[in-house]
Amino acid sequence: MDEDLFGKTAADYSVEILRTFEPPEGYYLAFSGGKDSIVLKAMADLAGVRYDAHYHTTCCDPPEVVRFIREHHPDVQRSMPPKTMWQLIVDKGMLPTRTARWCCSELKERGGEGRIVLTGVRSEESPRRANRKIVEVCYKNPTKRFVHAIKHWTSADIWGYIRGAHLPYPSLYDEPGVTRVGCVLCPFSRAVEFDIARWPKIAAAWKRAAFRGWEANRLKGRSIPRLFANPEAYWTWWLDRDAPSPGPEECSLFGN
Repeated sequence: MDEDLFGKTAADYSVEILRTFEPPEGYYLAFSGGKDSIVLKAMADLAGVRYDAHYHTTCCDPPEVVRFIREHHPDVQRSMPPKTMWQLIVDKGMLPTRTARWCCSELKERGGEGRIVLTGVRSEESPRRANRKIVEVCYKNPTKRFVHAIKHWTSADIWGYIRGAHLPYPSLYDEPGVTRVGCVLCPFSRAVEFDIARWPKIAAAWKRAAFRGWEANRLKGRSIPRLFANPEAYWTWWLDRDAPSPGPEECSLFGN
């Protein structure tokens, strides 16, 4: 890895961060099976700090990633949500969207109460993440604190370390055009056609849940049926990542 003016690498700084903030009970390491969490876990091992790693399944994770975690990181504890993504869609009467991102808080950000949570957040990912501090309190649960120990790493740093240390990673990354291995049909991903073709069963589960969510929304007298004449129209709109919001109501579906 490249060194800075002080002769330190990105890994050196991560080790310092991890050793500085290590709690007596150890860290709660959030592990997704993606490239960033792979390096984060490797840094925790390199630093020699205590931790217990947790993977929160979403029910729409790529099967290849689930198998990767099982085969290469058997120490990671797998946590099932109280309700599946499909149940939550029906309960809420809507699919998660870019402006109503309830899926992450309900499924991926659970756990770690009363603990210091290690995350794979990196500044390079977005301006919003760049503005986050290395150590911060969770605004949703003040008993939970975050340490973003690889916040300063670039994607080049990540891949350089993975390849240099010969760390295993999900084979999906080697496929043309794949840069992320998050949830299938994530609202923030534009690889819609790829996801549907690659994982048709998961895509079908999304569609079934969308239809049930539309009907649940109708029965509750909310706004989706006023915006979309039928479940198919709702589903088609959701798949179009360039589709504009149908109106201000889309941001207040929970209460209307």
